[in-house]
Amino acid sequence: MLGGLLLGAAGGVAARAVLPATALERLVDGVTEPGGQLFLRLLFMLVIPLVVTALPLGVAALGDLRALGRVGLRMLAYTAVVSAIAVLIGVVFVRVFEPGAGVSAEVRATLQAELPAAPAQPGLPVGTDFLVLLVPSNVVKAMSEGEFLAVMVFALFLGVGLAAVRSQPARRLEETLEGLYEVVMWLLGAVIRVAPLGVFCLVFTLTARMGFGVLRQLAGYVLVVVGALAVQNFGVYSLAVRWLGGMSPLAFFRAVQEATLTAFSTSSSNATLPTALAVAERELHLPTHVSRFVLTLGSTANQNGTALFEGVTVLFLAQFYGIELGVLEQATVLGICILGGIGTAGVPAGSIPVVVMILGLVGIPAEGIGLILGVDRFLDMCRTTVNVTGDLAAAVVISRGETREPRPRPP
Repeated sequence: MLGGLLLGAAGGVAARAVLPATALERLVDGVTEPGGQLFLRLLFMLVIPLVVTALPLGVAALGDLRALGRVGLRMLAYTAVVSAIAVLIGVVFVRVFEPGAGVSAEVRATLQAELPAAPAQPGLPVGTDFLVLLVPSNVVKAMSEGEFLAVMVFALFLGVGLAAVRSQPARRLEETLEGLYEVVMWLLGAVIRVAPLGVFCLVFTLTARMGFGVLRQLAGYVLVVVGALAVQNFGVYSLAVRWLGGMSPLAFFRAVQEATLTAFSTSSSNATLPTALAVAERELHLPTHVSRFVLTLGSTANQNGTALFEGVTVLFLAQFYGIELGVLEQATVLGICILGGIGTAGVPAGSIPVVVMILGLVGIPAEGIGLILGVDRFLDMCRTTVNVTGDLAAAVVISRGETREPRPRPP
């Protein structure tokens, strides 16, 4: 996969430099983009079957509802603390380096004219509306529309029912889910065999279309985001894995490299979930009932990189437009970014609607998101890598002290 990534980047840059625009567009539209999308769709095809098997099996294997409460509370506390740290790191980087400050009116006008306009975004549910939408009225519809949080709530309830009901039919249902899980993991192995080609197509398409011109224009912002993500990824997670998880950070990063490369190339925590589950069981050797629970839930609810990115982006655009945010506005940004790391869809560009919502709340022109769209794909790849690494780090931390095998249920 690393070879496919490097060859795709080099090939895309070379093709952009050598080929005429029409030939390049035909190559991308007819070959590399369909190839990359096919790889992504194969991964997404496996996500729903994994969610509705891995999460219920993880909950049921905890043995009793008290264990579910213990593991769930530990994950909730860990997610809240680490997400808050991520947002604070982003805020510090923006305040220290001020990537949006000092931009002249001419440069601002040029950037806004050359980069994409912000797409219309639907209003996001907040407060009690958000809580109501967490519970699907039709789970099949939620699956078809990609409402992963609602599907996870259904899967969580299914797991609670399996843990509470100890009849033989319930055990047969659990065995059926286990069989489906094993089949899906085998299919994942088949998809991973063609991953280098899929990664090549995805990265070739990205670099052939975008080039590095936009990165140069927004270099300060890009460097601040990437630098803050690097501190979160290699600093905070290393400390968490070492001191809370009892594992060597070097061994951890070596073990998770397959999942991080998949995350970087797909820009999707949900698409990386199958690989992350395989890595947790095969490379990290974590208890399956804990890793299934933590990683499945974490693919949508533990996105530290996304929370950091949202905070940096809002503050960057405030600097860009010369808007000074007061204490209340900054507190609003911090709070929503932490929540955004929990509720943002784990799909490419899933954080953009949240950023648009925050901009509107604190009085920053929403069309400023057009500046970000020019470099968002690259930053999405980076923050998704941090999200997936954070999920695996959380699984290591929460697995410490848990038994390797599920506790037997009392008769």
